[in-house]
Amino acid sequence: LGIVTAVLMVIALALTGCGQKGEQNAGATGSGDGNGSVSEPNYGPEKADENTEDVGGNDSEIVIIGREAGSGTRDGFESITDTEDKCQYRQELTSTGDVITTVSRNPDAIGYASFAAVSDKIKVVSVNGVVLSEATVKDGSYMLQRPFILVTRKDVRLSEAAQKFFDYATSPDAAAIISAAGVVAAN
Repeated sequence: LGIVTAVLMVIALALTGCGQKGEQNAGATGSGDGNGSVSEPNYGPEKADENTEDVGGNDSEIVIIGREAGSGTRDGFESITDTEDKCQYRQELTSTGDVITTVSRNPDAIGYASFAAVSDKIKVVSVNGVVLSEATVKDGSYMLQRPFILVTRKDVRLSEAAQKFFDYATSPDAAAIISAAGVVAAN
């Protein structure tokens, strides 16, 4: 009974700036088309890409854009990728919208955002060949995601009002609203 949202949308190459080499093969894909996207980064043990030329772009350093310390989005990304205190961000911004705007304006930039914030201004990268979608979030194949869950006190019965809210939040009516907001509902 959780409400699930994907955390990683625009990322994969951010792993480079976060000290991820070796077994963390993100498998990002893209076109290097000047809108913040790149293609086929190398995360093998022998080398991690540091230049957009390495992945089909210009001869430029990859620019890592992220959220500020204390951000829930940043915490989610760094905890899922095991990169806490390893990321070397060029910019740390105070909103996901700012991350998307900054990435969209710099062809050498890569960042991360929540699924609900993804727009046609940026290219979403695949992870291990899996394209982000509601279906791949629900089936778990898009591995960079985290659940948001409803919680209550242990061993305490919900009040009538709280139970009504819980029932509505997990209903098909609420799922439609959640999906319309760009987030993946659990049911």
